[in-house]
Amino acid sequence: MGAGIEDVARMAGVSTATVSRAMRGLPNVSDATRDRVRSAAAILGYVPTPSASSLASGRTKTIGVLTPWISQWFFANVIEGAERALHERGYDALLYSFTVERRGRQAVDVEVLRRRVDGVLVVGLPLSTYELESLLALQVPVVFVGSGVEGQVTVRIDDYQVGLTATEHLLGLGHTRIGHVTGLPDTISSWSPPIGRRRGWQEAIQRTGHDVRHEWVVNGYFDVEGGRESTRQLLEQAPEVTAVFAASDEMAMGAFLAARDAGLRVPEDLSVIGVDGHELGEVIGLTTIAQPAESQGSDAARFLLGMVNGEDGPPAETTLYPTELIVRTSTASPPD
Repeated sequence: MGAGIEDVARMAGVSTATVSRAMRGLPNVSDATRDRVRSAAAILGYVPTPSASSLASGRTKTIGVLTPWISQWFFANVIEGAERALHERGYDALLYSFTVERRGRQAVDVEVLRRRVDGVLVVGLPLSTYELESLLALQVPVVFVGSGVEGQVTVRIDDYQVGLTATEHLLGLGHTRIGHVTGLPDTISSWSPPIGRRRGWQEAIQRTGHDVRHEWVVNGYFDVEGGRESTRQLLEQAPEVTAVFAASDEMAMGAFLAARDAGLRVPEDLSVIGVDGHELGEVIGLTTIAQPAESQGSDAARFLLGMVNGEDGPPAETTLYPTELIVRTSTASPPD
């Protein structure tokens, strides 16, 4: 069995607390004492464990990441950016994902994070009032990415403007009957991305003096298969639609498949535009509203670490990131 901190303290003639401070390079330890402790540790072959350091400092050097998905493009890229920023500062990420089904999602039990994390990143997850209160009761800093909560630090894009820009692009090509494939049905948060994007779509059409019909909106559940199923439903119940604005690129890819299933060509018979900037979008010529997902993740992690360590916090309660309309071959003028 290897030497412990007590053995080092005994050999160096100091307390275990002094050993901990000396090994971690903290102040209020003289150079002579620090050298004596490190010399004893080297002789005994003692290496402090992360858990021991955490007990001594009250810190875990771990950040919790709450997310409903880890495989979908936006979430995977945000998490990748966050992990990179955390590792640069010597922090680990504790991922907490949970089941999201077509009929809804399970409640989030944040108690599993108590005393295990120094802060929490919430990625793309609207929280109920009870869930938010439970999260804040952990008494650690929290930063939201994608879907925010008023009064909390949030990193996101302007989803209303995204919906507006995407729809105005289609209107500019001459489309007036534009279907919308939204994400999960959600009434929890007015800041939820699907709600903002749908509002932008609706207002853009109404500004031109055209009506928006309820059968033009279908739920695609933010994945390819959901986009395929919902677009198939849209084309059946609203065959007059000449264009589709999907609230994510993955759902837009599903719309491509549904168009093919129906014997329609993109863009000759049906124009399609998505949101995200998915790498595979270029392969199929998908017009999209691109967003910097990795940057949102890395910056959110840095903001959170600043809050954890009492450093400079975020520049504002809500940090908005720019988006870019990338026009490819999936959008064109409507058929005659």
